[in-house]
Amino acid sequence: MHILNLPNILTMMRIILIPVFVTSIVYMRYDYALALFAVAALTDLFDGLIARMKSQKTVLGSFLDPLADKFLLMTSFILFSVYKLVPTWLTITIISRDVIVITGWIIIYLVTHSAKVEPTFTGKAAIASQLVLICYILFDVNVPGVPSYLRGYLIWITAVFTIISALHYIYRGLKQANVQEPRR
Repeated sequence: MHILNLPNILTMMRIILIPVFVTSIVYMRYDYALALFAVAALTDLFDGLIARMKSQKTVLGSFLDPLADKFLLMTSFILFSVYKLVPTWLTITIISRDVIVITGWIIIYLVTHSAKVEPTFTGKAAIASQLVLICYILFDVNVPGVPSYLRGYLIWITAVFTIISALHYIYRGLKQANVQEPRR
């Protein structure tokens, strides 16, 4: 299977959009940032859909897709924190969760020599809440009349899902590390 298939190209486009997204935030062109974020979201939707429908899943794609998502989320929250669009503690919480997941993955791999990490409902809920918060903030700064009071609720919902997800991954990692090999 060719690794430069349409789903992987879409994923790479999403990675390439990140510096442009950053530039739009830095220069306070939130209208561009919203459009770029929408394009990134669409490429994320279509790369997975096309990969499944056309049987074009690749090892590269399975690595790049979540990496592209993480880069976009991390970049967004760091920038939003710097520009006071979200509280710094939320960005630290989100980054800490990802550091926990990655560190846990490395430890599990070293202990068990297996590195299969399956996404969980709590992990997907955390990512979804983070995406919703980013979208909301970009709409809030671009569209007059968006109820600003919702930001506080979304920040706390995102924090709760992120913390629950981190704790769940820790629990699963400890459980997986404690599994004994079957005796021969």
